Amino acid sequence: MAQLRGSNAYVVKVHTGNGFKTLTGDVNVVIKLYDDLNHSSEKIHLKTDLDEKAPCTFTIPGRDTKQLNNKGKISMIEFWRDSLELYNDRYLDKIEVDNVKTKETFVFPVFRWVKPNTCYQVRHLDTSLPQYDDDAQQEQRRTEIEERRKEYVLDQKFPNGPIQVKQLPRIEDFSCKHKLTLIYFRARLEIMKYLDNIFSGPWHSIEDRLNVYSDIGFPVPKNAEAWKEDVNFAMQRVASVNTSLIKLMTSVPEKFPVTDKILSPLLQGLSVRDAIKQKRLFVCDLEILDGLPVKDNFTLCAPIGLFFMDDSSQLKPVAIQLFQEPGPDNPIFTPGCNVWTWNMVKMWYNNAESFYHQSLTHLGLTHLMMESFALATERNLSVSHPVYKLLKPHFLDLMAINNLAITTLINDGGWIDRVTNAGHKGLHAVIVKRLETWKLDIDGILPQDLKKRGLDDPSVLPCYHYREDATLLYSAINRYVCDYLQLYYRAPKDLSGDYEIQSFVQELVKEKDYAKGGMGIKGLPGNGALTNLDQLQQICTSVIYISSVAHAATNFPQYDEYGFPPKWPLLFSGKPPTNPEVILQEGDLMKCLPDKATTLAIMEITKLLSTSPTKSLGDFETQYIFDPKALEILDRFRQELIDIGKTIGARNAKRMFPYTYLDPVEIPNSISI
Repeated sequence: MAQLRGSNAYVVKVHTGNGFKTLTGDVNVVIKLYDDLNHSSEKIHLKTDLDEKAPCTFTIPGRDTKQLNNKGKISMIEFWRDSLELYNDRYLDKIEVDNVKTKETFVFPVFRWVKPNTCYQVRHLDTSLPQYDDDAQQEQRRTEIEERRKEYVLDQKFPNGPIQVKQLPRIEDFSCKHKLTLIYFRARLEIMKYLDNIFSGPWHSIEDRLNVYSDIGFPVPKNAEAWKEDVNFAMQRVASVNTSLIKLMTSVPEKFPVTDKILSPLLQGLSVRDAIKQKRLFVCDLEILDGLPVKDNFTLCAPIGLFFMDDSSQLKPVAIQLFQEPGPDNPIFTPGCNVWTWNMVKMWYNNAESFYHQSLTHLGLTHLMMESFALATERNLSVSHPVYKLLKPHFLDLMAINNLAITTLINDGGWIDRVTNAGHKGLHAVIVKRLETWKLDIDGILPQDLKKRGLDDPSVLPCYHYREDATLLYSAINRYVCDYLQLYYRAPKDLSGDYEIQSFVQELVKEKDYAKGGMGIKGLPGNGALTNLDQLQQICTSVIYISSVAHAATNFPQYDEYGFPPKWPLLFSGKPPTNPEVILQEGDLMKCLPDKATTLAIMEITKLLSTSPTKSLGDFETQYIFDPKALEILDRFRQELIDIGKTIGARNAKRMFPYTYLDPVEIPNSISI
């Protein structure tokens, strides 16, 4: 503790950034305290070696604060760095001031790089709408936002792609703990590349693939031994990595001419018409994959899968067509085929859906989509804004992990090129294609998405575990957001006069143009002009939900699904079957599955991606909210998450296929991996 002589009146604690986000070393800070009558203390010089691991504490003598009402509140601090130390900016999280006499603590959230010769004013709790700040504070907010716009420069990493940050700002780099976790896992995985005695030579059988896990210390992916089972294949649609594709079938499309003759043995005595009427047929249509560029000598199907809910409420596959246009060379396959032919068809289907998942459900519509919202937040909202404090924990490490993915996983010659049929060119193409139709008010709002797919009624498809658990979490997040926003927006003028939040939404909806500033997000409530609080509530709820729950649902099952390629092959070679009568054998499948080296590449990355290095939803790495009333709301949210966890645990105890990925303790706050 740095000591200042005299009778102590206040204690000042300076908290710096964590991990790699700040530089330590001698720094001279000058601070003035202001009471609630706007009386100020003397200039107080704080010189110390700032430590990122613990706050630096100073005792302030009474002679320096005699002008203050020592029984009153410290309402504002003013601080700056002197000009003696010009070279390194310092990142401060917060400054706390303890009144020795009253035992009160006053918190001043900073969350800024503190530059030399710049004066900063921060109010107690520092949470306000811009129009209600005084002129000096409004000017400080505008200046800081302009500076952040220069740091968070917009870019597109591929033609017509989503808006991303051009160069990663230093504050967005991984925290020390997260970076060390990634280094540890990567080092462990690199060592495995040299296990030549295990990963050399051909696979001999499917069983041969199952035996490798114990040899290298990897867990056997969940349900790997059930990879051939139709029930397992069906549950992959409702409780796995890609749960937002399946929809209720309401009619038979011309391009998928299933008939009673084809399906009669599979619908438990029902006609196709009756099964549709009873809401027991469901379809997964991967039309968006049709016509994508693929790697040389590879094929990417654009299949349609049909699933039937039987009398025991269990979902089963009943038909698969591997391409969009029906014809003699593109027949409909059913479980009545030869068993290995049917397994081959399911693998081709899963290979296609895996590319949809990796490109859209995972990367495009969580990682990259949320980066646009994170950028709009940084470029338009002051750190003092209540919405900034609400959203910021859910953007932790997002830009850093996206930057890492762009440069090492989805780059030319990267992991995606190695382990998928269409590679990075196909990935770019399908993301661009989907962004043309994706709308936040439909696709980004869980209840609306379920309604669009005919699955909003819980009695329809009761084994839809993702819907059952995700709905609880969405509702909890929505209540949390609603209660929080109502603290600060109490009248229509609070929203209409909030020029920062209006600018935030305008940049989101503005035509996509990185040079002129526009994210091109479709379907935002208000279409660029917020007129009621429900609109802002929808946006914030969707951002938090996608960044936490939706990403967890699509990311963390990856090793369990892709870690055993026969279960869900990311890479699949050869040509799809064109005749339901063909008799295939296990060896025919083995020829299509990835070799040992590619299998290891799939295992190592999906295992890394399935590991969360950050805290659970509601337990934030950095605390941005300090308003006591807001903290009460946050505490209620945390308690509701605990209750939801108990509910999900009880459900899983009764489920044939437990679905653990949406237990709140398993859900991070942000897209950090």
